Amino acid sequence: MVSPHNCDAMPSPETPAKLQIVTAASVLTEGVQLHVPVLITQIESASVMRTLHAALQAAFPLDYPVSIVGELTAEDPQLSQTTLEQIGEKKGISYPANVYLPAQVSAVTIAVQQLVEVVAKLRSPDGGCPWDLEQTPQSLTPYIIEEAYETIDAIQSGSAEAITEELGDLLLQVVLQAQIACEQNQFSLEEIAQGITKKLIRRHPHVFADVEANSIEEVRANWEEIKAAEKGESLDKPQALSDKMQRYTRSLPPLMAGLKLSEKAAAAGLEWQDLNDVWTKFYEELAEFQESLLQSDTDHQLSELGDLFFTLVNVARWCQLDPTSALRSTNKKLIDRIANIESQTAKPLADHSFEELEALWQEAKRQLDSTDTTTDKEPTALPAGLPTAFVAPETSEPTTDPVNPELSST
Repeated sequence: MVSPHNCDAMPSPETPAKLQIVTAASVLTEGVQLHVPVLITQIESASVMRTLHAALQAAFPLDYPVSIVGELTAEDPQLSQTTLEQIGEKKGISYPANVYLPAQVSAVTIAVQQLVEVVAKLRSPDGGCPWDLEQTPQSLTPYIIEEAYETIDAIQSGSAEAITEELGDLLLQVVLQAQIACEQNQFSLEEIAQGITKKLIRRHPHVFADVEANSIEEVRANWEEIKAAEKGESLDKPQALSDKMQRYTRSLPPLMAGLKLSEKAAAAGLEWQDLNDVWTKFYEELAEFQESLLQSDTDHQLSELGDLFFTLVNVARWCQLDPTSALRSTNKKLIDRIANIESQTAKPLADHSFEELEALWQEAKRQLDSTDTTTDKEPTALPAGLPTAFVAPETSEPTTDPVNPELSST
């Protein structure tokens, strides 16, 4: 069976592209491929030439080199070199005529094609890589998440070299997914690129059409309206809050999704009265989690741990803090301290006693804290409504979580 999906999206830059011969009528109905030389035949009149000219302008840049070729059966066909933009102004063309468009492959196209070919070779049953051949779309999913986070880290570092490398790793994941899908006759990299290109054009009518949008707010409103129309929805009928929340759980890591869900629930009115209520809920969930650890029900323990995490996310929201940034900072701090310890000893950490590790830890903490410029700053004012200290309440009456009523302690 021949796959309808073109796994080799472009011809190899190392071999000459084959000439594609098409009629003017087929170009007007089906278009042409930009990466191979094209000879358009059966241009019978000036009217057909004008229509063809308009169609080619939608697919080729105006300065694209073209040649008008006379009768092909003639012993010495007339040849007139020009550009796509000038075809419409060309005088004295004898009909029927033909138009030749050479292949114009950019350096970017060649680079992407080489990546596609390398991945195809890695996936080839004939001499490919055993690891790559074992991969499935599902097995590669963790790498997409990992590479995305590493790309973010590189961008935050500001290193152009690191950003280039990590974006390449991320691009590899896209090409790998496309290659596997194409082998399974699902879709190709070409279809992926065409799909996102069409979506961008469709959702930016203020750039590619005659719609007016003079502010970010107008752009966003147009985007949402077009997006709703694509999904068969209407902006006149508000989307259910639960449907919006489902989107966040699908598209964001759990901690980021938790913060977004908390914000949306609060905006809908599912909110505590003040921060003290949130802290009361936190201590309640902490006690319930501790109680669950005394039991042998793992599912119940996970449920209570999730409730505790979510309540702490709400504390962060009330204090206008980003829990993801906070955890990322703590992770970095842990790594920095361990690196400092390792620089102070020649032995592996596992070869040290607990007392030795504790001493090394405290010394690393002291050294790193002394170099942290943030410790020299004046203490900042606490957010409004934030007590100077929090003490776990001695007793907690059963309460209902206003964000998640089903997580009631009763």
